[in-house]
Parts: sequence; C-alpha cells; structure tokens
Amino acid sequence: QVQFVESGGGLVQPGGSLRLSCTTSTTIFTILPMGWYRQPPGKERELVATVTTVGITKYAESVKGRFTISRDNAKKTVYLQMNSLKPEDTDVYYCTASGGQGTQVTVSS
Repeated sequence: QVQFVESGGGLVQPGGSLRLSCTTSTTIFTILPMGWYRQPPGKERELVATVTTVGITKYAESVKGRFTISRDNAKKTVYLQMNSLKPEDTDVYYCTASGGQGTQVTVSS
C-alpha cells in the first residue's frame, strides 16, 4: 500500500502564507498524478489542486491565483504553496482523495 505523509500546516493570520508538503517512499511517484484536497468538518473531501506527471496544473476556482501546486520527482514530494490565506481556507489538507493523516491549516487573527 502506497503511503503519503503530509506536513507544513499550522496557524497563520489572514493574508499569510504556508507551504504544505506531501512525501512518499513509493517508487512509482513519478508516474502518479498528484493533488491536494481539503475536508471541512462533516463534509466530503474536495479537490484543491492537481498536477500531472509532466507538471500541468489545475486549481479550484476558490484558490486560483493564491495557491500553487508543484512536484519534485527526485524528492518524491508534492507541494502546495498557499498565499493570501483567508479564514475560509481553514481545513485539514490531504494529498490523497481518501485516507491519510492530513495537515491542519488554520487561518485566524
């Protein structure tokens, strides 16, 4: 079973920035499209951003222009740079569509 570990969350003021990381030990990382998701309490996980194996990216409308997804295949890591954070970005963020431990992002003054 492929495992991914998310990190980088925390408490930040509105307008601030965070950089999330998701790393894995799987040898097939380079052929996996990757994404970031977030899950509000009591709701389904929603897609935030995706990056293909060749670096093509897509974003949810709510984060376009503020978040940037990227990947480093040598490090088997996918990143989510989050700028201009808003209170409504507060959620647990995951790099898988299901499972995982996630990393908590809290945007509050």
